[in-house]
Amino acid sequence: MTNTRCTYGLIAAALIAAPLSAQTVSPPGATPTHIPTRTGEVILPTKVEQQNYNDEGFAAIRRAGDLVFISGVIVGRRTGEGTDVESFKAQVRRTFKRLDSYLKAAGLDFDDVAMINSFHVWQGPNFSGTRDDQFKAFEQVKEEFMHGPKPAWTAVGTTGLLADTGIVEVQLIASVGGAKTH
Repeated sequence: MTNTRCTYGLIAAALIAAPLSAQTVSPPGATPTHIPTRTGEVILPTKVEQQNYNDEGFAAIRRAGDLVFISGVIVGRRTGEGTDVESFKAQVRRTFKRLDSYLKAAGLDFDDVAMINSFHVWQGPNFSGTRDDQFKAFEQVKEEFMHGPKPAWTAVGTTGLLADTGIVEVQLIASVGGAKTH
């Protein structure tokens, strides 16, 4: 179990430490990998997600019927980044940019998000503010990206995440279509 945790910890740390472009932007002309499933597809936007799928057994994005599930993306502190509120906001923006790239790979945007699940380490070495400071800062950055109808949202406190530098993990559920109401 220790070796598995170490491997997962290294992967999570690499995903936080790698530049955004290495994680979420495919080379020019490249397209995400789409793997058909019985009820939809797996979408792997970049080589990093393809490697995680092959080596660690999880999909970054999975469409099932009219729903798209986006695996948790960790808001984390990189080497040299601060633990204050403004540093945290920059870390949250980086994560929301990654989530945006995942949504785009599935042909969606933040207006299509029906549910956010966020898992917060309220007290840890990577954020020096209070729980209220963290939640308010997270909410402010979320609003920079989500302009349409508000999604459902569950925020849960936890004592730790897969990455030792993790502060929040964000998971999304989006809808591909459906009836419009007016």
